[in-house]
Amino acid sequence: MRHAKRGRKLGRDAAHRKLMLGTMAGQLIQHGRIRTTEAKAKEVRGVVDHLINTAKRDDLHARRQAVKILKDKRVVRHLFEEVAPDLDDRTSGYTRILKLGPRQGDGAQQVYLELVNHRVE
Repeated sequence: MRHAKRGRKLGRDAAHRKLMLGTMAGQLIQHGRIRTTEAKAKEVRGVVDHLINTAKRDDLHARRQAVKILKDKRVVRHLFEEVAPDLDDRTSGYTRILKLGPRQGDGAQQVYLELVNHRVE
């Protein structure tokens, strides 16, 4: 039984899943919006919320925790200097999911996952 089991496996082993979610979180922070499947978006949402809450502390330990997940110091700098201060008035709910419809090849539900302060050009 799956009592008290959280998260989706997404057809990957634990190490691949951890790296994939960190990479997707970095892309979302860097670009403000990514296109992905609904299941992946729902998983990345939690990672990004945790990273933004960590970035609001803005101390050395918070930066090291963010680097551990994101693996790219430029993205971490962008998160701490631009993204987190813009979302300082919010306590949670930093992302939104916009449904796009099924993907042509396999019918997977496609979505845009974006930060709430993202402006579409």
